[in-house]
Amino acid sequence: MDKYIESVYNQVVEKDPGQDVFHQAVLEVLESLEPAIKKYPKYKENSILERIVEPERIIQFRIPWKDRDGKIQVNRGYRVQFNSAIGPYKGGLRFHPTVTQGVLKFLGFEQVFKNSLTTLPMGGGKGGSDFDPKGKTDAEVENFCESLMFELYRHIGQFIDVPAGDIGVGAREIGYLYGAYRKITNNHGTCVLTGKSAGWGGSLIRPEATGYGCVYFVQEMLKTRGEDLKGKKAVVSGSGNVAQYATEKCIQLGAKVIALSDSSGWIHDSDGIDEEKLAWVMDLKNVRRGRIKEYAEHFKVDYTETKDGSPWSLKCDIALPSATQNEVDAKEAKMLVDNGVLAVGEGANMPTVPEGVEIFLESGVLFGPGKAANAGGVSVSGLEMAQNSQRFFWTREEVDAKLHQIMQNIHANAYKTSELFGMKGNYVVGANIAGFVKVADAMIDQGHRI
Repeated sequence: MDKYIESVYNQVVEKDPGQDVFHQAVLEVLESLEPAIKKYPKYKENSILERIVEPERIIQFRIPWKDRDGKIQVNRGYRVQFNSAIGPYKGGLRFHPTVTQGVLKFLGFEQVFKNSLTTLPMGGGKGGSDFDPKGKTDAEVENFCESLMFELYRHIGQFIDVPAGDIGVGAREIGYLYGAYRKITNNHGTCVLTGKSAGWGGSLIRPEATGYGCVYFVQEMLKTRGEDLKGKKAVVSGSGNVAQYATEKCIQLGAKVIALSDSSGWIHDSDGIDEEKLAWVMDLKNVRRGRIKEYAEHFKVDYTETKDGSPWSLKCDIALPSATQNEVDAKEAKMLVDNGVLAVGEGANMPTVPEGVEIFLESGVLFGPGKAANAGGVSVSGLEMAQNSQRFFWTREEVDAKLHQIMQNIHANAYKTSELFGMKGNYVVGANIAGFVKVADAMIDQGHRI
């Protein structure tokens, strides 16, 4: 590693001990930026790396709320406002027991480059809480969301910071958060949250956007080798929003999805998950909030617990890790390569460990990193903001066409950038440099205080 880049990374580790996933994200980006730092000395001269790895602001607060027994519980809430050089902070809220400041810094840092790639005017941020919505009643979730918004409302706004959903934050949670915001502020600020229901300010195609976008990106990667999705076998991890709609788009484009998972285990349906089966999964996960094991029992297919293996052991052409960070380790990456995988599209944020990424790249597998492949969600969030500002709504076909075009543009930009720096087809380098250059140039243009 370049000595200057190494010194910046070491400063991050020294300042933020214990934030391993944040260190991992920073290292992955900094290593891939080395060609750009050498080619354009202005970034080093203006200390852009030192500035871009440091969040502009971190807000931490307590969230007291009453459970079903009337007892007051206390969770911890955060908003990491990472970089606003090209627009208001934009990024989801995550409700999960694993949420820490380090996890949100990793996600916010990734979001900066992802949002830059969309070409829409959005900075990067992330937030959330260690609250677990699983097993909670609607009333408990509403109590929690209202308490969170009593603090968060003062830090967000359509021209400041626009949160969205993420793991544990779906339509129900966004509704409660938005209702609390309106009650507190007496302001129908439709641009203050995205992922809203279509009847009160949301965009059509927003729920589908991350999953659809990931598949669109994989489709573009396959085209560079004269391939398409028709007839391909796909393994999708997760069974939440991203996995559901990635599966739907795969079905529409002629691919056969043979696996889905959740934190307990995974199912293998060798006949493929068709539209009827997918509708059953959506009801299971979105309405009944059940476990994927029930799919195996209902459709009489194989089920394996997480402790006994992973879906990445299955032979497939396309892999779409869409659950959470670091879910594909080096051993599993090697299994996928040995089984002939053609393309990997990251539906989740950083789901592949660095060693796994290296294995994919060295083996010539088409690899779409999360900040490019899963940028569809935030892209349609940006389109939702645009529609809110216009007080106008586009049709499903219009939004889907715009999403498809954005994902094609992200692919073209990442591919062209990788070619420019002599690493044709390396989307990690291409996406990181393309996203970085736009933000870095904006920071230089706006002066040293940005």
